[in-house]
Amino acid sequence: MNEQQIIEWLLEGDVSIQYQVYRDLLENDKRDLQDRIAKEGWGNQFLSKCNKNGHWGNRFYQPKWISTHYTLLDLRNLNLNPDNDIVKEAIELTLNSGKADDGGIPLGPSTSHHSDVCVNGMFLNYASYFKTEEKELCSIVDSFLQEIMPDSGFNCITTRSGAKHSSLHSTISVLEGLNEFQKSGYTYRIKDIQSAKESAEEFILLHQLFLSDRTGEIINKDFLKMPYPSRWKYDILRALDYFQYAGSTWDKRMESALDIIQNKKNKNGSWNLNVAHPGQVHFTMEKAGKSSRWNTLRAMRILKHFKIKNY
Repeated sequence: MNEQQIIEWLLEGDVSIQYQVYRDLLENDKRDLQDRIAKEGWGNQFLSKCNKNGHWGNRFYQPKWISTHYTLLDLRNLNLNPDNDIVKEAIELTLNSGKADDGGIPLGPSTSHHSDVCVNGMFLNYASYFKTEEKELCSIVDSFLQEIMPDSGFNCITTRSGAKHSSLHSTISVLEGLNEFQKSGYTYRIKDIQSAKESAEEFILLHQLFLSDRTGEIINKDFLKMPYPSRWKYDILRALDYFQYAGSTWDKRMESALDIIQNKKNKNGSWNLNVAHPGQVHFTMEKAGKSSRWNTLRAMRILKHFKIKNY
């Protein structure tokens, strides 16, 4: 398939895919499509799973992928209309349940002292996207900024067993949260946030997105796979999609990761969903091992943003 045929194939997908194709590849922000996400397809399926108490699963974080937390992250990534009342009520319920001593969102009653930077990064991402009041998010920002590691990234185990080196998993989640906070127009500690973003981005770039800065070896071969949804886990497609969404300029240190993604392109012009993270889900959006509209969309908007020829 040529580029136009690939776009036509993408536009045969879920309405959330259609909306992002028009916005990111065709530069036409069709808000009528965005409004349909809550009424049909994947967006409607997620929203229909909400319990009468306003949560999904067993409240905020259990069971893992069908909890309120991960469902809200899925809905944010679908680009549901930010004014959705069901989502806003779920975020309010979570905030009303109380915060940890460090100002973040606890995973449950037994974790009230420290929060988890990965989860708080994801929470800040969707809470900012869904226009939560800024004053409710300030303590979460504070909790991040006191968890910056000496190497400028983040690691969620610092609040549990300790850590000496930042984690790419944690760092990308925090970056997505801080970036969405900025994009939403909030101004709290904006200079500190920008500084933290720049240094955390440099941490990822220092590793060329997947290589050890000490040995040059691949840190984790799973980083080269392209699952979706990403959940809390890092991979190079997620990282490059972050950089395009953040409006970053091209950096030579992205090249090796981008080459790997380009080499994964199918002969028909699509990209596969390589693997799915195990665990209970509300429903399956795409099957592993098959051509993926999610991965094709993400790869194409990365190549378009960085002006890579023959995207």
